[in-house]
Amino acid sequence: MSEHETGRPEPAWPGRARGLARRHVLSIGGALGLVAFTGLTTAHALARRPPRTGAELRSEVPLPPPFQVPLPIPPVLKPVATAGGIDRYEVTQREATAEILPGVRTPLWTYEGVFPGPTIESRRGRPVTVRHRNELPVPTVVHLHGGRTAATSDGYPTDLVLPDGWPGTAQGMRGGHHAMAGMHGMSGTHSTGGMRDPRAVETRLTRDYTFPLDQRPTLLWYHDHRMDFTAPAIWRGLAGLHIVRDDAEEALGLPSGHRELPLMIADRAFDAGGALAYPALDPSLRDRPGVEEPYLAGVLGDVILVNGAPWPVHEVDAARYRLRVLNASNARHYELEAVTDDGRRLDLVQVGADQGLLAAPVAHRTLPIAPAERYDLVVDFSDVPVGGRVRIANRLGSGRTRDVMAFRVARTARDGSRVPRVLSADLPSWRRSDAVRVRDLSFRAGRMDGGHGWLIGGRAFDPARTDVTVRLGDIEVWRLVADVHHPVHLHLAGFRVLSRGGRRPLPRDAGLKDTVALRPGEAVEIIARFDGYRGRYLFHCHNAEHEDMGMMANLDVV
Repeated sequence: MSEHETGRPEPAWPGRARGLARRHVLSIGGALGLVAFTGLTTAHALARRPPRTGAELRSEVPLPPPFQVPLPIPPVLKPVATAGGIDRYEVTQREATAEILPGVRTPLWTYEGVFPGPTIESRRGRPVTVRHRNELPVPTVVHLHGGRTAATSDGYPTDLVLPDGWPGTAQGMRGGHHAMAGMHGMSGTHSTGGMRDPRAVETRLTRDYTFPLDQRPTLLWYHDHRMDFTAPAIWRGLAGLHIVRDDAEEALGLPSGHRELPLMIADRAFDAGGALAYPALDPSLRDRPGVEEPYLAGVLGDVILVNGAPWPVHEVDAARYRLRVLNASNARHYELEAVTDDGRRLDLVQVGADQGLLAAPVAHRTLPIAPAERYDLVVDFSDVPVGGRVRIANRLGSGRTRDVMAFRVARTARDGSRVPRVLSADLPSWRRSDAVRVRDLSFRAGRMDGGHGWLIGGRAFDPARTDVTVRLGDIEVWRLVADVHHPVHLHLAGFRVLSRGGRRPLPRDAGLKDTVALRPGEAVEIIARFDGYRGRYLFHCHNAEHEDMGMMANLDVV
């Protein structure tokens, strides 16, 4: 595939022009500064800084005290059909209001009217089809983060689900104009590499996403992935969980049932009217992408939500609990610890990573988690007295953002769960010598057309450009280097971390991952096998503001 093959149409919304990378020209001046905003000039000094890449919004409404609101558990979505060995679901994306802060109504963009969206539970190897209907005022895209998915259902940023009346729909046509939306670039079957004719027209009010789920059991999540507007769409509520299970994992005896808790952690801020505050240049999210100048490095909120509730509390038995933790924040990093009221730390026993179970458990006293990372943890409350409290704290926060949530031990109880010494034997054993290629990829700010942008390899994202081409089945080593904190996410392929800064991986790097946190000035080596499907995929920074402002690249599997 040549460097200049297109294979994708231009985006189907107003005010956009060819030369898409130009939209990432940012008049940042000293506001971004990147090295300047830290006040440091060396990688060594940068590495000592806490990962606070971004600026914090301050809420304009009174905030509740911590640990008063009960922890909500997202509802589990029921399939509309299960015939033919496929579970079929339907999801409507629509506006709704919810009481996030007590006594305050907050408008949201939602999946099925709830935030977070409903959880989908599925079995390994049993395909799922989800039909999404868009009743929001703008186009959307759905990406199953961590899914091993054919390219046509991966949620490429220009594969749009259009709302009724949008230019390009039957009701939105004007003067015979047809929007070039909803076309996926590669099928893997065409003699020219599977690229569809970019002149073809396809518009969709609904889209069926098919997920084979032929992958290790794990916690995935789904979210909007529309080009230029991923960050504000997630901020407004377009995120939900998808759990994959199998018999082998269930036979391990890990905590289950009501002692297994999904925890989606996300920060937000609220304006004076109770709406979610976000510094978008175009609050309608229709035409002009980007955020106001102070927030170009990332948007942070001053309210920590867990499953959509501010600093919640959850009653537990004096027993082990399995915590399925996702950092769904746009830009905020956390360093989690579980602390009793008398100052004692409980172990966070990691049993899984982004892509499923570890080979063996790893105990942590504190655990950093970057945007889009997931950790599967077991916490044992059996030594906490009834009535005692365990706070989940954020060592990287300040003020109210130092708290995340709390558990209150309500009762003694029998506990038949366990954490086996061996968790999984099916982790890949790739070695550096197996790699057919080593690539160097930089994630840095850079100058473009007289301004600043967030760039991969010195270039901002352009859907019409091929950036990296790999052969189906090949194993490669990628060496990633960053200027500031960048959580790097790879679509389709899980990977192992080989090294950090030329040294062994950190304990938290264990297992198979799809998102890795790069620290300032740090080089990280990962190894991956690109199997499963041909097509066009992505890799990008999952600081959502960085992603929207250029830090994304095309990965073509041929």
